[in-house]
Amino acid sequence: MKIKEVKATVIQNSRNKNTIQVTVNKKYHCSAPSGASTGKFEVPAFKRNAPVAVKYINNSRELKGLNFEEFHDLDFFDSWIEELGANPVVALQGAILKAMSDNKVCNFLNPKPRKFPTPLGNCIGGGAHTKAKASDVQEFLLIPKGGNFSEKALLNDYVYKKLGKALNTRKITDEGAYITPMSDLETFEYLTDFISNPENTLDNKLYLGIDLAAARLFNGKVYTYKNFSKTIKTNRLPREDQIELINDLIYRYKLKYVEDPLDENDFEGFSKITKSTKVCGDDLITTNIDRLKQAIKVDAVNTIIVKPNQIGSLTKTKRIVDYAHRHGIITVMSHRSGETLDPLIAHLAVAWEIPYIKMGIYGKERKVKLKAIEKIENETT
Repeated sequence: MKIKEVKATVIQNSRNKNTIQVTVNKKYHCSAPSGASTGKFEVPAFKRNAPVAVKYINNSRELKGLNFEEFHDLDFFDSWIEELGANPVVALQGAILKAMSDNKVCNFLNPKPRKFPTPLGNCIGGGAHTKAKASDVQEFLLIPKGGNFSEKALLNDYVYKKLGKALNTRKITDEGAYITPMSDLETFEYLTDFISNPENTLDNKLYLGIDLAAARLFNGKVYTYKNFSKTIKTNRLPREDQIELINDLIYRYKLKYVEDPLDENDFEGFSKITKSTKVCGDDLITTNIDRLKQAIKVDAVNTIIVKPNQIGSLTKTKRIVDYAHRHGIITVMSHRSGETLDPLIAHLAVAWEIPYIKMGIYGKERKVKLKAIEKIENETT
């Protein structure tokens, strides 16, 4: 595939923030998202800003005439990360990948995927995803068991709608999760009861997971909660008490997934979280292979979040996914709170046989990814 024309433009993500879209050869488009909750160690979305990156790409003379035939040819742009930041490189690589594959990225990378991911559905949320009074836990996640991808996605959607009616709220976070005035403990109890009722789940089994995004709560000494319990307005927990709390929540509510339960620097603390569940590093790892290696040495995690624009390169993302799988680490492809209508991560998740994907339940930017996987599943099974 030869590049004949490249055009970058500024677009708005789902949080109405600037991001970038790149178009290659007039019909292959890719855009990159941005997060509201970002890890200290991830690559900045833009080194300056979106308009500067757009101008840089549009004025680049070296792009026209370049040939790309294989995925790893995209390594060519890794050196651009220092100049532009994560989003311009991911969008540029993604657009070229779509041009190479004629918009059939999954088929190009893996024509016969053996497994499809399980969707983790964000149903109630708070934290950095809203300015309203809400839970300290950033995401309460539905984890469906059994069935193919389409059936699991349908179940998440059904439970989400039933939950909305039961809660009688239309307030939602950046990621489409319901906002409620309930405390964290009340939410745990409510959701546990809700999904244990067969009428709410079509008699299917679901589990609960959480993304605590604990770095937001930590000031270097204690973890401060504002809405963990109605009886205690503010809890200030030292590190050891935080570890004990998380392990207790895992046991009490049978949590199957716990993301970022501790600060983004606390590899040793992560190692003390029970591995009877999926202990997932997002801010701890930031899709960075060196940080994953550090985590593996101390048994900090058994699961990691994968976000291409955290590391700023699709090829670097593939390397960490391969490394994780070789070392028995479960991977979770993830959207960002400021999403776009691009379905690229859905294609990558299936092609790379990533076991789980976080892309929300509600909102057009989330549903386009769900529908992309459903389409691939229908075409390949």
